[in-house]
Amino acid sequence: MKHCGSTLRRCALRSMCLLAGLLGLVCGSPQAQVLHTEKSLYRDIIVYQEDGLRCMRFGRYAAARQTCVTLAEPDKLVFDYTKMMMAALYLNPSPKRVLILGLGGGTLPNTLRRLFPEARIDVAEIDPAVVRMAKQYFNFKESDRLRVTAEDGRVFVKRARSRPDRYDLVMLDAFDHEYIPEHLLTKEFFQEVRNIMTDRGVLAANTFSGSRLYHYESATYYSVFGDFYGLKKSNRVILARLGGLPDRNELWRNADAVEARLVPLGTDRATLMSLVEIEKGWPADTRILTDQFSPSNLLNAK
Repeated sequence: MKHCGSTLRRCALRSMCLLAGLLGLVCGSPQAQVLHTEKSLYRDIIVYQEDGLRCMRFGRYAAARQTCVTLAEPDKLVFDYTKMMMAALYLNPSPKRVLILGLGGGTLPNTLRRLFPEARIDVAEIDPAVVRMAKQYFNFKESDRLRVTAEDGRVFVKRARSRPDRYDLVMLDAFDHEYIPEHLLTKEFFQEVRNIMTDRGVLAANTFSGSRLYHYESATYYSVFGDFYGLKKSNRVILARLGGLPDRNELWRNADAVEARLVPLGTDRATLMSLVEIEKGWPADTRILTDQFSPSNLLNAK
């Protein structure tokens, strides 16, 4: 408590001011209803409802929304990036072992569980408070085939290397209130992820299409996975497959195989395939992000 001030009264006052600021920015419209606020060890978490949506947000900014579900149709995907992540199934239409880094409200694991009830899904989420909110407000449930570990994603990946588990689909969706934590953006981390994937394992990574790190991220992913597909709207989803990317004919065959499952989610093969392109065009001398040359080193040097 000493960092809050010398008295409990001062600490409580500071917390009330912070909460008031957060609620004012989240709930600018009279239709908004705040369901829960919490300051966890890692972030400020707000769960609220507005315009028929229930959302989880980290911090006070609109871009910090981690999850939204439509109350009337909770199985439909709201965000474009979650729909684009489903294009990973065009590289492998029947994943058996799945790893997801970052839980939010549990949209991705809940969706994959419905699509593939026999698959085994592991989720790593650093913040136990986020896990509780996902269960309480977003219908996230664990089972013998869907397990969540409250642990940093990179730590989980390092420990997974010593186990026999290998994943044929890995989804990277770990964000704080600003962007992807920088230790989850380096060549060393991607190599660690590659080491726990099957021979034809697929990687799907959620990034921003307007990030200042765009070219550096591209060069870093390429250094580990080779050619990759990128789907872009406000977010960019990166898709890679060990052993080489499928060609367009294979993509279309796989898209046909999963079309009936994806349409109820609010997307389809025509929409997703129109976005799938091999990424290219970053400068040849683009610096690769490493544990020694991290995003913060790069941005501070400018």
